[in-house]
Amino acid sequence: MRRLGGPVAGPAATGDKTDWRAEGGVLYHLHELQRRLMNPLSVWAQATSELFSSPYSPLAYTPLSRRLAAGYDVLHRLGKRYDKPAFGLSPTRINGAEVPVVEEVEIDKPFCRLLHFRRELPPRRGRGADPRVLIVAPLSGHHATLLRDTVRALLPEHDVWITDWIDARLVPVSRGPFHLDDYVHYVREFVTLLGPRVHLLSVCQPTVPVLAAVSLMASDKDPHLPRSMTMMGGPIDTRRNPTQVNALAMRKSISWFENNVIFTVPSSHPGYLRKVYPGFMQHAGFVAMNPDRHLNSHWDYYLDLVKGDLDDIEAHRAFYDEYNAVIDLPAEYYLDTIRIVFQEHRLPKGTWDVRGKRVRPQDIRSVALLTVEGELDDISGSGQTQAAHDLCAAVPKSMKQHLTAQGAGHYGIFSGRRWREMIFPRVRDFIRQHDG
Repeated sequence: MRRLGGPVAGPAATGDKTDWRAEGGVLYHLHELQRRLMNPLSVWAQATSELFSSPYSPLAYTPLSRRLAAGYDVLHRLGKRYDKPAFGLSPTRINGAEVPVVEEVEIDKPFCRLLHFRRELPPRRGRGADPRVLIVAPLSGHHATLLRDTVRALLPEHDVWITDWIDARLVPVSRGPFHLDDYVHYVREFVTLLGPRVHLLSVCQPTVPVLAAVSLMASDKDPHLPRSMTMMGGPIDTRRNPTQVNALAMRKSISWFENNVIFTVPSSHPGYLRKVYPGFMQHAGFVAMNPDRHLNSHWDYYLDLVKGDLDDIEAHRAFYDEYNAVIDLPAEYYLDTIRIVFQEHRLPKGTWDVRGKRVRPQDIRSVALLTVEGELDDISGSGQTQAAHDLCAAVPKSMKQHLTAQGAGHYGIFSGRRWREMIFPRVRDFIRQHDG
């Protein structure tokens, strides 16, 4: 399940010859109708599965009851609606002791909330505060909870904050549009609040606006500059080893994306009439990129249910509860990203202006830089993130590091065993090294 990021992954599902213009006005409404029709079926399948599995039901002791219960459970999960999962990270363990963690909303903006995972630590004696880390989560189709494993690893030794992006279909049109420039200024506002001792960690898509925000701060000689930037699997320069995702963005014009994958939120949501790139199209793109893998995963889940393998059952449910929970993206932000990042390559070419001010990474001098790439990443190709080192030419070599995680795909660089055992120790040590 490596293909979980990439701001243009969704359109890949439409194929080159699909033209949604004829039905574009009703596609979102048809999707909503399908969800409403599927919901009763999903509820019925769940109830029927419990009839064949509950120890209090006589049907659970009939022949084939396990297989019937497993089949109805799979049907239930295929038809249910997946809402935003919880982080569920309280408590964390520090020095062998459980410490409660409280999620607090520090800033609540129209398109993003800044969350703080406040650890209820006892008074410290003879030890300074832990490094403060701002995780900039991707706005590319999934909730920030996709980085749960990233936060979990950091919590014991860091003061962790994260950008929690809001589903665009929940934002009323009266709150205005949201462009890529606005993303950059959101990041700058959050860094200013937490700086100057904050460390930035960006995963996938936000590496570009994070580098832009820090560049603008450096050009302005802003005293709130962060101490370090850790950039993981991001499209800094997609001209290097372009992937299938990058190739799609180059093949199609902006007008094609606007006519084929941008739709209007229906009246059943607070964001009625807002133009969005729908989450269901993003999800279709994810599934279409690996259909056999998803089919095999659900078949294995069915077999695990029959066998009663609880660990694998819970692992499957946890993964798909996250994977299937998608959000709509503001249309103007999505189209800006396609054009500025993937088609015109404005950041590496030095031609990007944010609200009239040129983005100059070469002005960054005092912010340490760590880039992380996955050897098997097929969303952000090899060298695309490492390109940040060339752009930040004024940062001393002693303050730059790069890591290529062997055997890691896109998802694996921030979640799972390779993240915990191979990548996180390097990130932790890098942050500590530049926190003094």
